[in-house]
Amino acid sequence: MTSKNVRLREMLAAPGLIPSPGVWDGISAQIASEAGFELLYMTGSGVSLGTHGLPDVGLLTLTEMAEACNRITSVVSTPVIADADTGYGNAINAQRTVREFERAGASGIQFEDQVSPKKCSHLSGREVVSTEEMCLKISAASEARSDPDFVIVARTDARESLGIDEAIGRCQAYRDAGADVLFITSPGNEEELARVPREVEAPCLLIVAWGAETMPLAKLEEMGFRIAVYPGDMQRIAAYAMREAARQLWETGSLESLEERMLTYPQRFELAGYGAIQEIESKYIPAG
Repeated sequence: MTSKNVRLREMLAAPGLIPSPGVWDGISAQIASEAGFELLYMTGSGVSLGTHGLPDVGLLTLTEMAEACNRITSVVSTPVIADADTGYGNAINAQRTVREFERAGASGIQFEDQVSPKKCSHLSGREVVSTEEMCLKISAASEARSDPDFVIVARTDARESLGIDEAIGRCQAYRDAGADVLFITSPGNEEELARVPREVEAPCLLIVAWGAETMPLAKLEEMGFRIAVYPGDMQRIAAYAMREAARQLWETGSLESLEERMLTYPQRFELAGYGAIQEIESKYIPAG
């Protein structure tokens, strides 16, 4: 685990922008890792929707999210930053949250400063706690780490209700409280985007939402962002494909026309590491 955390720290210290897709279960993590991504982001919205069929409005608990993280980290060697919502309570709860996600194999977690129950960053009506309360939560979380390389990402949702100046000021305060990476949701335009890494003066993360505030990665890197997260895109594409397949299966009783767009059965099993299982079988289970 320490090696994963060290790798994440090394990536943050090196130049360049780190792209990170949102994953929510074992197979999505395996696919993203197979594609070559060096950092994965466990999306809270993706876990809520994909594993429980629930909207991302603070319905899942710490243990449910930590278990989801463990299912991901147990099948990939890629570092994972996990969404830890608001920390599931006050500063004391935040300390337990750090310990649970460390045990679950995460290399970092993201806390946000929303009032609980929280909402997905793509939903309106988000309210935030005081800067002081969030700073104390970050300080407590930082102190709870068993590994100093474990990364704490602090997210503020203050831009929507209090403006960009307040959001940047909060990020500066969260940085001083011990956050390693800062994240402002819903920046209004390119000018506001450019201000974030310049004025925060620390590694900054940005959500890149296709169909919304998209911008070329080269431009984001030029601005100084360090991590670009695509939280919901893989799940949205997967859900679209499953909906189309279900509709066609219902209407025609066959998916033959989609065969070229499917993994084969051997490919699906190999993705999950069946080849390694076969090697163990040949070594430890006598033939016949």
